[in-house]
Amino acid sequence: MTDGTSDTAIPAPPLADRLKAQAPYWTVPGLAIIGLLLIADASTWGTLTLAGLAMGMLIFIMASGLTLVFGLMDVLNFGHGAFISIGAFVGATVLLSLGGWTGSDSLALNLAAVLLAILAAMLATGGLGWFFERVIVRPVYGAHLKQILVTMGGLIVAEELIHLLWGPNQIPLPRPELLKGSWVIGDVIVERYRLLAVVLGAAIFAGLRFAMVRTRLGLLIRAGVENGEMVEALGYRVRRLFVLVFVAGSALAGLGGVMWGLYDEIITAQMGLNILVLVFIVVIIGGLGSVEGCFIGALLVGLMANYTGFLAPKVALGSNILLMVLILMWRPRGLLPAGKG
Repeated sequence: MTDGTSDTAIPAPPLADRLKAQAPYWTVPGLAIIGLLLIADASTWGTLTLAGLAMGMLIFIMASGLTLVFGLMDVLNFGHGAFISIGAFVGATVLLSLGGWTGSDSLALNLAAVLLAILAAMLATGGLGWFFERVIVRPVYGAHLKQILVTMGGLIVAEELIHLLWGPNQIPLPRPELLKGSWVIGDVIVERYRLLAVVLGAAIFAGLRFAMVRTRLGLLIRAGVENGEMVEALGYRVRRLFVLVFVAGSALAGLGGVMWGLYDEIITAQMGLNILVLVFIVVIIGGLGSVEGCFIGALLVGLMANYTGFLAPKVALGSNILLMVLILMWRPRGLLPAGKG
């Protein structure tokens, strides 16, 4: 050696450790293969798999905001369901007022109506998230039990406000004209709206990953979680960064509410609370605070629900609980806990 540096190679991790680290990424293909073996019909399996992936993408959109808030701010926000419901109602108001666009045979007008509904919902729920963080969440930072109580109270108040503003009845929300129906590719049925959900969910996942890993803002947020005092000493306002994360998570919940409302084609004030259970299952399966784990967990939940609904309808209601139990028995901290995903 002439440069004074060591030429000792760093040994590669053992094969068993590498396989263990990569195992979570193979859970979705593994579940799909098991589904194919049990269903034993390629066309039926293909239809169920595409529908399950679309459902998983919609769940991911709603769950990603919650896992961001918990992973970066250590806040258990049960009020997340309120943002889903309010986003759905705001989006429905916009869509129903644009009947000429949604009923048109122009795909551009149909997509423009959906985009305007999404933007309105995200603005409304982002603003509500800012207010929610300042008034309800900020006094209970670091106290998980109080967070559960006050945010659940906020969810109940939000449901009553929905009844006050939009009435107590459920509201039908038909899809835009060219997002109805499906294509038949071979013997596989591909619904148009579900394809849109897959594309949108994948785009949001890629955007979140890029923002958190490749941008200066993401670096500051992650550094603020690890050592907030050091980031403050460098002249950055960590509190403002965390408020930004809370607002972004609330806006994503509103976006997910619009998409789920169009998925079900009907919205109610209780929809956020009903979906919240599924969202928490996904966040726990993925690993608290992990965007990548949340993505994998959502796809697993969507596929599991569709496969069991076809193979054993009586088991379908508890299939996601069973999936969560199996995952936690294998990896007690979830598939990809924060810091590893």
